[in-house]
Amino acid sequence: MKQFEANFDGLVGPTHNYAGLSFGNVASYSNAAQASNPKAAAKQGLLKAKALADLGMVQGVLAPQERPDLYTLRRIGFSGTDSEVIQKAAEQAPALLNACCSASSMWTANAATVSPSADTRDGKVHFTPANLVDKLHRSIEPLTTGSILKATFNNDRHFKHHLHLPEHANFGDEGAANHTRLCSDYGKAGVELFVYGQSATNSNAPKPNKYPARQTLEASQAVARLHQLEDESCVFIQQNPDVIDQGVFHNDVISVGNQNVLFYHEQAFLNTEAKFAEIRQKMNSEVHFIKVSTNQVSIDDAVKSYLFNTQIITLPNGEMAIIAPTNCQENPAVFAYLNQLVTLGTPITQVKYFDVKQSMQNGGGPACLRLRVAMNELEIEAVNQHTIMNDGLFTRLNTWVDKHYRDSLTVADLADPQLIIESRTSLDELTQILKLGSVYQFQK
Repeated sequence: MKQFEANFDGLVGPTHNYAGLSFGNVASYSNAAQASNPKAAAKQGLLKAKALADLGMVQGVLAPQERPDLYTLRRIGFSGTDSEVIQKAAEQAPALLNACCSASSMWTANAATVSPSADTRDGKVHFTPANLVDKLHRSIEPLTTGSILKATFNNDRHFKHHLHLPEHANFGDEGAANHTRLCSDYGKAGVELFVYGQSATNSNAPKPNKYPARQTLEASQAVARLHQLEDESCVFIQQNPDVIDQGVFHNDVISVGNQNVLFYHEQAFLNTEAKFAEIRQKMNSEVHFIKVSTNQVSIDDAVKSYLFNTQIITLPNGEMAIIAPTNCQENPAVFAYLNQLVTLGTPITQVKYFDVKQSMQNGGGPACLRLRVAMNELEIEAVNQHTIMNDGLFTRLNTWVDKHYRDSLTVADLADPQLIIESRTSLDELTQILKLGSVYQFQK
């Protein structure tokens, strides 16, 4: 039976904006208050997804969440009609309104952690939505994320869905952005690499000083238990606190893996050699650790270009390619490194560049925009086929974006009551296109 790694990209929502909500994310903070272009953002994401489908990859899409989130605004005391709730929040607590308008669910690398059936004791694909408790604007996502995942992977015979972890800092969980699976083949048992920023219950353990460590060891261990993973299938490795303090808020900003390749910066981890030895021992097969030294690419250049927030994909011919943002082309050191990389005899033989600048300006590159799900043929057939990218879906989604999305959106525009009408109208139509059913019930 054939095995694949599917990518499910988050559709950019109609309230895509630059409110600078993500402390610790350099791009998000530095571009705060700029005008965004939701239509361009959505189309950039669709072009990337369609290009991967055209390369022969299994490519799907995940729906955005309803924003502004009136449910949360009402929960925290704003009352009246929808328009009155928006108006009162804008006047009395604009920062809270901004958080409830965030389109951050577009970054589906944070949607969930996924373990394929080859690794789990019950032979099912397991999903645990991330609780994202470190950021208010993201902490309101998990219930609806779970609903969207269930509507997309909607066959209990093949897929197991878990509730997100308890909503407490001890279990801070950021999903697949801090999780990489290494394997010789997608269909064979692999090693799941859980990267954490700190141990919440060990006050003496290393942790960053400037920016928060969003993923805890305790959360990663809990997900491994939920997913029925054996100890031989897991490696828990700590992200270097120093790079978190340099703006590396997730592991996928400093390393990325695919099959038997781990592409990483030399400052990415603590106890690197010991942990790599553990990976080799548990993999029991060849692993390519591709190290980028600070002399080759500085942490600053890596963060600005998102060299490691790229996707590594295995093409149908067996070769690996890096899917990179055009920002990597525009950074001389990074571009020079990538040109050299493809000549080094590693499994990575080519680099393909895509313009996702609307996402990049808010701190999310190609890897942020996708959730990886390794599946076999039967499992892929069990996925909601209306969410799988093809020529017809690409055309329908572009038409949908043209119909409903604005060309420009400022932070001040978030107070416009018309925005909630536009958002709901667009999502009502989208649920029909993707055949999702009532996935937004938690936001009513």
